[in-house]
Amino acid sequence: MIKVGVLADSHGGNYEAAFAKVRDMGFGCCQISALPSQLTDADIEGIIKAREKYDIEIPSFGCSMRGPAVWDFYDGQVTLGLVPSVYREQRVQDLIDAAPVCAKLGIQNIICHCGYIPENPLCELYHEIIASIRYICRRYKQDGLYFCFETGQETPVTLLRVIDDVGTGNLGVNFDTANLMMYGKSNSADALDIIGKYVRCMHAKDGEYPTNGRELGLEKPIGKGRANFPLIISKLKALGYNGTMVIEREIPDGPERYNDILASKTYLEQQISQIYAE
Repeated sequence: MIKVGVLADSHGGNYEAAFAKVRDMGFGCCQISALPSQLTDADIEGIIKAREKYDIEIPSFGCSMRGPAVWDFYDGQVTLGLVPSVYREQRVQDLIDAAPVCAKLGIQNIICHCGYIPENPLCELYHEIIASIRYICRRYKQDGLYFCFETGQETPVTLLRVIDDVGTGNLGVNFDTANLMMYGKSNSADALDIIGKYVRCMHAKDGEYPTNGRELGLEKPIGKGRANFPLIISKLKALGYNGTMVIEREIPDGPERYNDILASKTYLEQQISQIYAE
């Protein structure tokens, strides 16, 4: 059965406080995110100790990358992920740096947004990105790690093509239940028919389709947007998915975010229990 988790706040590197908050909210699993080169041996030891103290599972690591990131349809084209050539070399290194960190922590899935990968498989940029991802995945394979695409900027078909063309066997998907809609790429539930077999981890989020050609659709509390969670969970069950669904609420930290996360936890756990019992 799917486990519901939450994105852990960094708390300025105070992992004791971060995992204490995760447990206080009633979660037994979470995703952590960081720029790997900024994690010291002491940080890694702190994560391990806090994880053991609070009995928290960490299914995935969100790899932060250097350089600017603008989450829209214009500046996003030239700032996000591995697509912009001006940032690509340093970001490939950031992802390579994540391998020893995750190997020490025993985290198998490394997540990132790759950017607006071209839909045209014949263009030079597409082949440059394939080569970069293949290089990363070959390094990950040495430690039994998986490169997981965070869904959003690519259409599901483009993502499927990239996984096939890279061809290393250790690529997966971090399936975000809202991003594909917020980027105007696909209905989330329908996307599972295309890339569902590659889902290794998830973000639970809700949102709307874009209403203009410059800005992403609006994120909303889970159950208030267009993500069809009963259908998504039913399809995940049919796919045999028994991993985690990590709640992501992208608004400033405070009472509203805290309450939305707890309400989402209750809603998702009810839906999962009902559907997996059928």
